[in-house]
Amino acid sequence: MVDIQRIETIVDFTPKRIKKYLFIWCNQGKIDIEVDHKAITINKRQVLTVTSGQYHCFKKMDNAQGYLLGFTLDYMCKTEKDIELIFQNSLFCHFDYNEVIPIVHTEDLDRDLQKIEEELQHKPYQYLESVHSRIELILFETNRSKIANGGEIWKPDALFLQFLEFVRNNFNKNLSLKEIAPQLKTTELKLNELAKQHAGKTAQNVIFGLVVSEAKRILQYENLSMKEVAFSLGFQDPYYFSKFFKNHVGMSPTAYLKSIAS
Repeated sequence: MVDIQRIETIVDFTPKRIKKYLFIWCNQGKIDIEVDHKAITINKRQVLTVTSGQYHCFKKMDNAQGYLLGFTLDYMCKTEKDIELIFQNSLFCHFDYNEVIPIVHTEDLDRDLQKIEEELQHKPYQYLESVHSRIELILFETNRSKIANGGEIWKPDALFLQFLEFVRNNFNKNLSLKEIAPQLKTTELKLNELAKQHAGKTAQNVIFGLVVSEAKRILQYENLSMKEVAFSLGFQDPYYFSKFFKNHVGMSPTAYLKSIAS
């Protein structure tokens, strides 16, 4: 549901992915991390967010101090406003974009993270509600810092975010837009309108993009046969999966694996 760990206590440096949204705060030193095969450095007074389902691997800690905060979507998102806050300004981006954000008011962030650590350790009355509120304050401060640093304001629609989450949670079913719309109690037209507004592409192409990203993760980090990769993404025919992948990536899955290995 929600947990927190001091950066300096991390000893596991193997790649992993969990169904939690990760907020990584470095208030001293430097952190080298890999997210979905991309090398990222977090310096002093900077934040990195990792979306649920992304692979991450801490590579090196250079006198690093800070916090690793993790929370599930169902814990944080009680209302549509909560959902929009989590993804506002692309803080937790579904499209494989992880941004390092310098924080302006570091004292506020440190105070709230320390308080979350205390609340989760001692579990006083209504501690989960208290922690929820403090995570909101942390996300407010991160959003404000991003805007202060020149970032654009992006306010996503809750339905579009629910659409993205639904796709990501149902890769193995390989659902079409026509099948997804009724599940979200909406229409294909509405989802296409939102996809054009927020992603600049059709809803079906958004689905394709999410499937390709997941395929890359599985190929990179999971020791599966091509048949198993295809089946995990809802493709009954490995040949059709390979053709789909090549159409969107420009190379076959095998060639892609060779390219990242080199």
